[in-house]
Amino acid sequence: MGRIFISAAHGGKEAGGIDPGAIAGGTTEAREMILLRDLVVTELRARSFEILAVPDDLSAADTIVWINSRGRRGDVALEIQADAASSPAVRGASVYYIANNSERKSNGELLLVGLLRRVPQLPNRGVKPDTDSGLGRLAFCRQTTLAALAMQVGFLSSPEDRSLLQTRRRDFALGIADGLASWSRVIDPNPGTPTEPNYPPINININGQNYSEQGVLVNGNAYIPIDLVDRLRIDLSKAPNVNRITYRRVVYVKAVELRDFNVAIAWDAATRTVSLRSNLVVCSGQFDRVMSNGNTSEVQLQLFLRNNNENALVKFPDIPKLYREEAATEGVNYDVAFCQMCVETGFLRFGGDIRPEQNNFAGLGAIGGGSETASFESARIGVRAHIQHLKAYASLEPLVNEIVDPRFRFVTRGIAPLIDQLSGRWSADLDYGAKITAMLKRLYESAGLF
Repeated sequence: MGRIFISAAHGGKEAGGIDPGAIAGGTTEAREMILLRDLVVTELRARSFEILAVPDDLSAADTIVWINSRGRRGDVALEIQADAASSPAVRGASVYYIANNSERKSNGELLLVGLLRRVPQLPNRGVKPDTDSGLGRLAFCRQTTLAALAMQVGFLSSPEDRSLLQTRRRDFALGIADGLASWSRVIDPNPGTPTEPNYPPINININGQNYSEQGVLVNGNAYIPIDLVDRLRIDLSKAPNVNRITYRRVVYVKAVELRDFNVAIAWDAATRTVSLRSNLVVCSGQFDRVMSNGNTSEVQLQLFLRNNNENALVKFPDIPKLYREEAATEGVNYDVAFCQMCVETGFLRFGGDIRPEQNNFAGLGAIGGGSETASFESARIGVRAHIQHLKAYASLEPLVNEIVDPRFRFVTRGIAPLIDQLSGRWSADLDYGAKITAMLKRLYESAGLF
């Protein structure tokens, strides 16, 4: 039977200090996950599984290096995490897997079922591709060479989830152990068989045309020959974290990693074909510019919002139309603004210090440094203020409409024409721009544009 690696998220050194992860209710994510991890380890060892616990003082990057240096075929790796949200009402457990990997998705379902059987009071948030995470990718799922999953066992910011975790920690551990045991048996059902790799071949389709060379399937992930990457004119020299393997003297690259280079990736399990699409409707040269054209329709925006929050359009039925109209007036990319709204409000769930009735869709502050955030008389005016604030950052051009953004005059005009340049400015979060970009890619994928 293969071995099981388990990591408790956070607690290691990041950016020169110890990273506690989420903090809520007088505890930290690192503390809760370490306590839970220790119980899982004890339980699995009692069941005669060989389990390796990642040292707690390692950074996220060092955790992956530690696992990769020790892993071998048939092993699996899990990181347990606790999430946090601005609203304490958000709760539940989920599992993230590397996108386009149907095998890993089914593995994640085993894990989640194991936990929810032991703790049925925990809401089921589903098994999701890592492209649905905040940054649009999870290093633990992408860069770990073993079959790897990331499990969010609940929301530390939710009093209900936090109480469950602290009062029924053993049930959580038993559920996770059940899921890990099932997953390990699926990955390595025949212990003692030869471990020499023999990866099955797969077909490759590029922009609707079959490619003459084949790729290989490794741990459920499609890998393509490096020569094909060169033909797509993608420079991986500055992407050291992209997974490469050498198999039978040919270098292969994990196909899903090309998504970061604006290549759409799809997998057809029936024909064992990985499809790559580089002739995107979305112009890659304009992709990250705030002042540019949007590409989606009003219906596509509605569907995207509804698919991520079925109640989103109840209070704000015209929000896609408002973003398209107000952004077009000022020359702002309405797709970018709409996705920023989704990030800021959690798909119009709000929470924290902003209420829906404030019509504040972008976390805009008021004047005077008080505790109150800005409020607007209608949804249209709130959207207009958001668009104006974006234009202040991204352009030197004057506004078309009368100013309604209370902090427009405080922005250094034109300082952030690119999405990523909003990081540390619009929000103190240095990953803020990356989160908007990840949301934008999700939108374009749902609309069939990416």
